[in-house]
Amino acid sequence: MKYVDEYRNEAEAQKYITAIHKIVTRPWTLMEICGGQTHTLIKFGIDHMLPAHVTLVHGPGCPVCVTPLELIDRAIAIARRPDVIFTSFGDMMRVPGSHADLLSVKAQGGDVRMVYSPLDAVKLAQQNPDRQVVFFAVGFETTAPANAMAVWQAQQLGVVNFSILCSHVLVPPAMEAILGSPHNLVQGFLAAGHVCAVMGYWEYEPLAETYRVPIVVTGFEPLDLLQGVYMTLKALEEGRWGVENQYARAVTRDGLVPAQDLLRKVFQVCDRPWRGIGLIPASGYYLRPEFAEFDAAARFDVAGLTAQESEVCIAGEIMQGLKKPQQCPVFGTLCTPEHPLGAPMVSSEGACAAYYQYGRVEIVTGL
Repeated sequence: MKYVDEYRNEAEAQKYITAIHKIVTRPWTLMEICGGQTHTLIKFGIDHMLPAHVTLVHGPGCPVCVTPLELIDRAIAIARRPDVIFTSFGDMMRVPGSHADLLSVKAQGGDVRMVYSPLDAVKLAQQNPDRQVVFFAVGFETTAPANAMAVWQAQQLGVVNFSILCSHVLVPPAMEAILGSPHNLVQGFLAAGHVCAVMGYWEYEPLAETYRVPIVVTGFEPLDLLQGVYMTLKALEEGRWGVENQYARAVTRDGLVPAQDLLRKVFQVCDRPWRGIGLIPASGYYLRPEFAEFDAAARFDVAGLTAQESEVCIAGEIMQGLKKPQQCPVFGTLCTPEHPLGAPMVSSEGACAAYYQYGRVEIVTGL
Protein backbone atom coordinates (compact mmCIF):
# COMPACT_ATOMS: atom_id res chain seq x y z
CA MET A 1 0.00 0.00 0.00
CA LYS A 2 2.99 2.27 -0.62
CA TYR A 3 1.08 4.86 -2.63
CA VAL A 4 -1.58 5.22 0.06
CA ASP A 5 0.68 5.01 3.09
CA GLU A 6 2.98 7.76 1.86
CA TYR A 7 0.04 10.21 2.11
CA ARG A 8 -0.84 8.98 5.61
CA ASN A 9 2.61 9.21 7.17
CA GLU A 10 2.20 10.28 10.80
CA ALA A 11 5.57 12.02 11.07
CA GLU A 12 4.90 14.09 7.95
CA ALA A 13 1.42 14.91 9.20
CA GLN A 14 2.87 16.19 12.47
CA LYS A 15 5.19 18.51 10.56
CA TYR A 16 2.25 20.15 8.85
CA ILE A 17 0.29 20.40 12.11
CA THR A 18 3.25 22.09 13.78
CA ALA A 19 3.70 24.45 10.84
CA ILE A 20 0.00 25.37 10.88
CA HIS A 21 0.11 26.19 14.59
CA LYS A 22 3.16 28.41 14.02
CA ILE A 23 1.66 30.54 11.25
CA VAL A 24 -1.87 31.09 12.55
CA THR A 25 -2.32 34.35 14.45
CA ARG A 26 -6.08 34.95 14.22
CA PRO A 27 -9.38 33.12 13.65
CA TRP A 28 -10.07 31.76 10.17
CA THR A 29 -12.92 29.75 8.64
CA LEU A 30 -12.16 27.34 5.79
CA MET A 31 -14.54 25.25 3.69
CA GLU A 32 -13.82 22.06 1.77
CA ILE A 33 -15.95 21.41 -1.32
CA CYS A 34 -15.96 17.61 -1.38
CA GLY A 35 -17.74 15.06 0.76
CA GLY A 36 -14.80 12.67 0.43
CA GLN A 37 -12.55 15.35 1.89
CA THR A 38 -15.07 15.89 4.70
CA HIS A 39 -14.92 12.23 5.67
CA THR A 40 -11.10 12.22 5.66
CA LEU A 41 -10.97 15.35 7.82
CA ILE A 42 -13.34 13.86 10.38
CA LYS A 43 -12.18 10.23 10.24
CA PHE A 44 -8.52 11.10 10.88
CA GLY A 45 -9.33 13.82 13.41
CA ILE A 46 -7.72 16.60 11.41
CA ASP A 47 -10.39 19.02 12.58
CA HIS A 48 -9.22 18.42 16.17
CA MET A 49 -5.53 18.84 15.34
CA LEU A 50 -5.84 22.41 14.09
CA PRO A 51 -5.59 25.54 16.25
CA ALA A 52 -8.79 26.12 18.20
CA HIS A 53 -9.54 29.32 16.31
CA VAL A 54 -9.36 27.64 12.88
CA THR A 55 -12.83 26.44 11.93
CA LEU A 56 -13.55 23.89 9.22
CA VAL A 57 -17.02 24.02 7.71
CA HIS A 58 -18.38 21.61 5.15
CA GLY A 59 -19.68 22.78 1.79
CA PRO A 60 -22.19 21.38 -0.70
CA GLY A 61 -19.61 18.90 -1.97
CA CYS A 62 -21.78 15.80 -1.94
CA PRO A 63 -23.79 15.49 -5.17
CA VAL A 64 -26.13 12.98 -3.58
CA CYS A 65 -26.87 15.45 -0.79
CA VAL A 66 -27.74 18.35 -3.07
CA THR A 67 -29.98 16.39 -5.45
CA PRO A 68 -33.42 17.99 -4.95
CA LEU A 69 -36.12 16.02 -3.18
CA GLU A 70 -38.42 16.31 -6.18
CA LEU A 71 -35.73 14.64 -8.35
CA ILE A 72 -35.70 11.67 -5.95
CA ASP A 73 -39.51 11.52 -6.15
CA ARG A 74 -39.34 11.65 -9.95
CA ALA A 75 -36.81 8.81 -9.95
CA ILE A 76 -39.08 6.75 -7.70
CA ALA A 77 -42.12 7.44 -9.91
CA ILE A 78 -40.21 6.24 -12.99
CA ALA A 79 -38.71 3.21 -11.18
CA ARG A 80 -42.19 2.02 -10.19
CA ARG A 81 -43.28 1.64 -13.81
CA PRO A 82 -43.46 -2.02 -14.92
CA ASP A 83 -41.90 -1.24 -18.31
CA VAL A 84 -38.78 0.37 -16.78
CA ILE A 85 -35.39 -0.92 -15.67
CA PHE A 86 -34.15 1.89 -13.45
CA THR A 87 -30.39 2.04 -12.95
CA SER A 88 -28.26 4.07 -10.58
CA PHE A 89 -25.00 4.18 -8.71
CA GLY A 90 -25.33 2.60 -5.28
CA ASP A 91 -25.07 5.84 -3.33
CA MET A 92 -28.51 6.99 -4.57
CA MET A 93 -30.37 3.85 -3.52
CA ARG A 94 -31.13 4.83 0.08
CA VAL A 95 -31.51 8.58 -0.33
CA PRO A 96 -34.99 9.37 1.01
CA GLY A 97 -37.68 10.85 -1.18
CA SER A 98 -40.91 12.20 0.26
CA HIS A 99 -42.24 8.75 1.17
CA ALA A 100 -39.80 6.10 -0.07
CA ASP A 101 -36.36 5.42 -1.55
CA LEU A 102 -35.19 3.40 -4.53
CA LEU A 103 -34.34 0.35 -2.40
CA SER A 104 -37.90 0.20 -1.07
CA VAL A 105 -39.19 0.39 -4.65
CA LYS A 106 -36.93 -2.55 -5.48
CA ALA A 107 -38.23 -4.45 -2.44
CA GLN A 108 -41.78 -3.89 -3.68
CA GLY A 109 -40.97 -5.46 -7.05
CA GLY A 110 -39.59 -2.58 -9.08
CA ASP A 111 -36.73 -3.42 -11.42
CA VAL A 112 -34.09 -1.20 -9.82
CA ARG A 113 -30.47 -2.11 -10.49
CA MET A 114 -27.13 -0.78 -9.29
CA VAL A 115 -24.58 -0.26 -12.08
CA TYR A 116 -20.94 0.78 -12.02
CA SER A 117 -21.06 2.88 -15.19
CA PRO A 118 -23.77 4.61 -17.23
CA LEU A 119 -22.43 2.60 -20.17
CA ASP A 120 -23.68 -0.50 -18.33
CA ALA A 121 -27.15 1.01 -18.60
CA VAL A 122 -26.74 1.51 -22.36
CA LYS A 123 -25.76 -2.14 -22.67
CA LEU A 124 -28.81 -3.15 -20.63
CA ALA A 125 -31.00 -1.19 -23.02
CA GLN A 126 -29.48 -3.05 -25.97
CA GLN A 127 -30.11 -6.37 -24.21
CA ASN A 128 -33.71 -5.47 -23.31
CA PRO A 129 -35.23 -3.75 -26.37
CA ASP A 130 -38.76 -4.27 -25.02
CA ARG A 131 -38.01 -2.31 -21.81
CA GLN A 132 -37.17 1.32 -21.09
CA VAL A 133 -33.80 1.67 -19.34
CA VAL A 134 -33.22 4.84 -17.31
CA PHE A 135 -29.98 5.94 -15.66
CA PHE A 136 -30.06 8.37 -12.73
CA ALA A 137 -27.40 10.87 -13.87
CA VAL A 138 -26.35 12.58 -10.65
CA GLY A 139 -23.06 14.25 -9.86
CA PHE A 140 -20.65 17.12 -10.25
CA GLU A 141 -18.36 17.68 -13.22
CA THR A 142 -16.51 14.51 -12.16
CA THR A 143 -19.17 12.06 -13.34
CA ALA A 144 -20.72 14.23 -16.05
CA PRO A 145 -18.33 13.17 -18.87
CA ALA A 146 -19.21 9.47 -18.46
CA ASN A 147 -22.92 10.32 -18.52
CA ALA A 148 -22.42 12.51 -21.58
CA MET A 149 -20.58 9.63 -23.26
CA ALA A 150 -23.47 7.26 -22.48
CA VAL A 151 -25.97 9.61 -24.14
CA TRP A 152 -23.69 10.23 -27.11
CA GLN A 153 -23.07 6.50 -27.55
CA ALA A 154 -26.78 5.66 -27.28
CA GLN A 155 -27.51 8.15 -30.05
CA GLN A 156 -24.71 6.80 -32.24
CA LEU A 157 -25.94 3.23 -31.75
CA GLY A 158 -29.61 4.10 -32.18
CA VAL A 159 -30.54 2.83 -28.71
CA VAL A 160 -33.94 4.52 -28.45
CA ASN A 161 -35.04 2.82 -25.21
CA PHE A 162 -32.31 4.48 -23.11
CA SER A 163 -32.66 7.80 -21.26
CA ILE A 164 -31.19 9.66 -18.29
CA LEU A 165 -32.79 11.50 -15.40
CA CYS A 166 -30.32 14.37 -15.26
CA SER A 167 -29.36 16.19 -12.08
CA HIS A 168 -25.83 17.40 -12.74
CA VAL A 169 -24.57 20.34 -10.69
CA LEU A 170 -21.49 22.58 -11.08
CA VAL A 171 -19.10 23.59 -8.32
CA PRO A 172 -17.98 27.17 -9.16
CA PRO A 173 -21.52 28.67 -9.15
CA ALA A 174 -22.18 27.07 -5.75
CA MET A 175 -18.99 28.59 -4.37
CA GLU A 176 -20.00 31.97 -5.76
CA ALA A 177 -23.45 31.63 -4.15
CA ILE A 178 -21.76 31.00 -0.78
CA LEU A 179 -19.29 33.87 -1.17
CA GLY A 180 -22.01 36.25 -2.31
CA SER A 181 -24.34 35.51 0.57
CA PRO A 182 -24.65 38.24 3.23
CA HIS A 183 -24.36 35.46 5.82
CA ASN A 184 -21.13 34.01 4.44
CA LEU A 185 -18.52 32.91 6.98
CA VAL A 186 -16.00 31.33 4.60
CA GLN A 187 -12.61 32.99 4.11
CA GLY A 188 -10.77 30.30 2.14
CA PHE A 189 -11.59 27.15 0.16
CA LEU A 190 -10.16 23.69 -0.35
CA ALA A 191 -11.33 22.91 -3.88
CA ALA A 192 -12.22 19.35 -4.90
CA GLY A 193 -9.30 17.68 -6.63
CA HIS A 194 -11.37 15.22 -8.68
CA VAL A 195 -13.58 17.97 -10.13
CA CYS A 196 -10.49 19.99 -11.04
CA ALA A 197 -8.87 16.91 -12.61
CA VAL A 198 -11.65 17.07 -15.21
CA MET A 199 -12.32 20.80 -15.44
CA GLY A 200 -8.98 22.30 -14.44
CA TYR A 201 -8.90 25.25 -12.07
CA TRP A 202 -9.03 28.20 -14.46
CA GLU A 203 -12.74 28.62 -13.60
CA TYR A 204 -11.81 29.40 -9.99
CA GLU A 205 -9.45 32.23 -10.78
CA PRO A 206 -12.15 34.89 -11.39
CA LEU A 207 -13.86 33.81 -8.12
CA ALA A 208 -10.67 34.20 -6.13
CA GLU A 209 -10.04 37.62 -7.66
CA THR A 210 -13.59 38.94 -7.29
CA TYR A 211 -14.04 37.86 -3.67
CA ARG A 212 -10.35 38.10 -2.69
CA VAL A 213 -10.16 34.62 -1.22
CA PRO A 214 -7.50 31.92 -1.48
CA ILE A 215 -8.63 28.70 -3.16
CA VAL A 216 -6.34 25.66 -2.95
CA VAL A 217 -7.04 22.64 -5.15
CA THR A 218 -6.62 19.75 -2.74
CA GLY A 219 -6.48 15.94 -2.81
CA PHE A 220 -8.19 13.48 -0.49
CA GLU A 221 -5.60 11.83 1.74
CA PRO A 222 -4.68 13.21 5.18
CA LEU A 223 -1.40 14.75 4.02
CA ASP A 224 -3.12 16.29 0.99
CA LEU A 225 -5.64 17.97 3.25
CA LEU A 226 -3.11 19.10 5.85
CA GLN A 227 -0.98 20.63 3.11
CA GLY A 228 -4.07 22.24 1.56
CA VAL A 229 -5.09 23.69 4.92
CA TYR A 230 -1.55 24.97 5.46
CA MET A 231 -1.40 26.62 2.02
CA THR A 232 -4.81 28.26 2.52
CA LEU A 233 -3.99 29.57 6.00
CA LYS A 234 -0.58 30.83 4.86
CA ALA A 235 -2.22 32.81 2.07
CA LEU A 236 -4.77 34.26 4.49
CA GLU A 237 -2.11 35.23 7.01
CA GLU A 238 -0.08 36.92 4.25
CA GLY A 239 -3.10 38.72 2.82
CA ARG A 240 -2.93 36.89 -0.51
CA TRP A 241 -5.71 35.54 -2.69
CA GLY A 242 -5.76 33.46 -5.85
CA VAL A 243 -5.70 29.78 -6.82
CA GLU A 244 -2.96 27.34 -5.85
CA ASN A 245 -2.69 23.66 -6.77
CA GLN A 246 -1.76 21.24 -3.98
CA TYR A 247 -2.95 18.25 -6.05
CA ALA A 248 -0.43 18.69 -8.85
CA ARG A 249 0.01 14.93 -9.25
CA ALA A 250 -3.51 14.73 -10.72
CA VAL A 251 -4.61 18.27 -11.68
CA THR A 252 -3.50 20.78 -14.28
CA ARG A 253 -4.83 24.29 -14.86
CA ASP A 254 -6.57 23.30 -18.12
CA GLY A 255 -7.92 19.93 -17.00
CA LEU A 256 -9.05 17.22 -19.44
CA VAL A 257 -9.92 19.22 -22.54
CA PRO A 258 -11.46 16.27 -24.50
CA ALA A 259 -13.83 15.60 -21.58
CA GLN A 260 -14.81 19.27 -21.48
CA ASP A 261 -15.44 19.20 -25.25
CA LEU A 262 -17.76 16.21 -24.83
CA LEU A 263 -19.65 17.95 -22.04
CA ARG A 264 -20.24 20.98 -24.26
CA LYS A 265 -21.40 18.72 -27.09
CA VAL A 266 -24.05 16.88 -25.04
CA PHE A 267 -25.00 19.30 -22.24
CA GLN A 268 -25.74 22.97 -21.85
CA VAL A 269 -25.68 25.04 -18.67
CA CYS A 270 -28.94 25.70 -16.82
CA ASP A 271 -30.20 27.08 -13.53
CA ARG A 272 -30.45 24.24 -11.04
CA PRO A 273 -32.14 23.86 -7.63
CA TRP A 274 -29.90 22.44 -4.88
CA ARG A 275 -31.50 20.46 -2.08
CA GLY A 276 -31.69 22.55 1.07
CA ILE A 277 -30.13 25.57 -0.63
CA GLY A 278 -32.46 26.61 -3.43
CA LEU A 279 -32.00 27.74 -7.01
CA ILE A 280 -28.45 28.65 -8.04
CA PRO A 281 -28.18 30.32 -11.45
CA ALA A 282 -26.11 28.59 -14.15
CA SER A 283 -25.20 25.79 -11.74
CA GLY A 284 -26.22 22.67 -13.63
CA TYR A 285 -26.29 20.76 -16.88
CA TYR A 286 -29.23 19.61 -18.94
CA LEU A 287 -29.35 17.93 -22.34
CA ARG A 288 -28.90 20.02 -25.44
CA PRO A 289 -31.87 20.05 -27.86
CA GLU A 290 -30.19 17.60 -30.22
CA PHE A 291 -30.13 15.04 -27.37
CA ALA A 292 -33.53 15.89 -25.86
CA GLU A 293 -34.95 12.47 -26.83
CA PHE A 294 -32.83 11.00 -24.01
CA ASP A 295 -34.45 13.13 -21.29
CA ALA A 296 -36.25 10.72 -18.93
CA ALA A 297 -38.16 13.49 -17.13
CA ALA A 298 -39.83 14.47 -20.40
CA ARG A 299 -40.20 10.91 -21.68
CA PHE A 300 -42.10 9.80 -18.59
CA ASP A 301 -43.85 13.13 -17.93
CA VAL A 302 -42.58 13.55 -14.36
CA ALA A 303 -41.03 17.00 -14.68
CA GLY A 304 -44.00 18.58 -12.90
CA LEU A 305 -43.61 16.57 -9.69
CA THR A 306 -42.80 18.78 -6.71
CA ALA A 307 -41.99 18.00 -3.07
CA GLN A 308 -41.76 19.65 0.34
CA GLU A 309 -38.51 19.43 2.31
CA SER A 310 -38.46 18.35 5.96
CA GLU A 311 -39.08 21.34 8.22
CA VAL A 312 -36.57 20.17 10.84
CA CYS A 313 -33.66 19.13 8.59
CA ILE A 314 -31.00 21.87 8.41
CA ALA A 315 -28.93 20.27 5.65
CA GLY A 316 -28.95 23.49 3.64
CA GLU A 317 -27.42 25.50 6.47
CA ILE A 318 -24.80 22.79 7.03
CA MET A 319 -23.82 22.71 3.35
CA GLN A 320 -23.49 26.50 3.28
CA GLY A 321 -21.09 26.40 6.21
CA LEU A 322 -23.49 28.19 8.55
CA LYS A 323 -23.96 25.30 11.00
CA LYS A 324 -22.39 21.99 11.97
CA PRO A 325 -24.33 18.68 11.85
CA GLN A 326 -24.69 18.41 15.65
CA GLN A 327 -26.55 21.71 15.69
CA CYS A 328 -29.45 20.00 13.93
CA PRO A 329 -32.19 19.35 16.52
CA VAL A 330 -32.77 15.79 15.24
CA PHE A 331 -29.12 14.77 14.63
CA GLY A 332 -28.57 11.23 15.93
CA THR A 333 -32.13 10.94 17.26
CA LEU A 334 -34.88 11.21 14.67
CA CYS A 335 -32.25 11.36 11.92
CA THR A 336 -29.73 8.49 11.71
CA PRO A 337 -28.13 6.59 8.81
CA GLU A 338 -30.75 3.87 9.27
CA HIS A 339 -33.65 6.36 9.28
CA PRO A 340 -32.38 9.53 7.57
CA LEU A 341 -34.46 12.67 7.20
CA GLY A 342 -31.96 14.26 4.83
CA ALA A 343 -29.46 13.07 2.25
CA PRO A 344 -26.32 14.21 4.19
CA MET A 345 -27.07 11.55 6.82
CA VAL A 346 -27.35 8.64 4.36
CA SER A 347 -24.84 9.53 1.65
CA SER A 348 -21.40 7.97 1.90
CA GLU A 349 -20.02 11.49 1.42
CA GLY A 350 -22.51 13.36 3.59
CA ALA A 351 -21.25 15.57 6.43
CA CYS A 352 -23.94 14.36 8.84
CA ALA A 353 -23.01 10.72 8.16
CA ALA A 354 -19.35 11.53 8.80
CA TYR A 355 -20.09 13.19 12.12
CA TYR A 356 -22.38 10.33 13.15
CA GLN A 357 -19.96 7.59 12.07
CA TYR A 358 -16.88 9.11 13.67
CA GLY A 359 -18.50 10.27 16.88
CA ARG A 360 -18.48 14.06 16.53
CA VAL A 361 -21.18 14.48 19.17
CA GLU A 362 -19.10 15.59 22.11
CA ILE A 363 -18.54 19.12 20.73
CA VAL A 364 -22.15 20.22 20.33
CA THR A 365 -21.69 23.30 22.47
CA GLY A 366 -19.65 26.30 21.48
CA LEU A 367 -20.06 25.92 17.71
